[in-house]
Amino acid sequence: MNYTEFFTNRSTSEISKDLLGRTLSYNNGEEILSGTIVEAEAYVGVKDRAAHSYGGRRSPANEGLYRPGGSLYIYSQRQYFFFDVSCQEEGEPQGVLIRAIDPLTGIDTMIKNRSGKTGPLLTNGPGKMMQALGITSRKWDLVDLNDSPFDIDIDHKREIEEIVALPRVGINQSDPEWAQKKLRFIVSGNPYVSDIKKKDIKKNHGFI
Repeated sequence: MNYTEFFTNRSTSEISKDLLGRTLSYNNGEEILSGTIVEAEAYVGVKDRAAHSYGGRRSPANEGLYRPGGSLYIYSQRQYFFFDVSCQEEGEPQGVLIRAIDPLTGIDTMIKNRSGKTGPLLTNGPGKMMQALGITSRKWDLVDLNDSPFDIDIDHKREIEEIVALPRVGINQSDPEWAQKKLRFIVSGNPYVSDIKKKDIKKNHGFI
């Protein structure tokens, strides 16, 4: 399977769920920084009040969502950057936000990039994750995943004990229907999930 197939052949929520357990990696030119995806959110296009493309909004800032599935949509809020991949066919502005990874390689560099933060604080949120990878600009926005220094292993994944669907984070509560839709998917018990409680953390990080 290639990226285009992976990011277009089913619903965006199914794609988001299927990303869990797969390795996201970034080649910074000196080493590979990587981690297992443990949290991802689906944004389902023009009808989704939480999506940047809600109501058909389109601008240079969110153009990545309108590109063919497998294109990068990297955006910024305050000083942080966020890693989205477009889903569905060109012109259908849906995407998945990778919210957290369980680090695998390049951990010492990640710690430096995060000014000494260690443990779950290293990558337990989308802005922290990108900071850990050393991403400080939108340079790779609009680029096809194939042509970028990022890679998602769509051929292998770690076996997960339980996937849980939850409401997304930071969604405007003025529209309860969309605020409560369970479009965030997590590896249950993984310490790097952004809002996990200590009592819910599993020693095996939720993997079999």
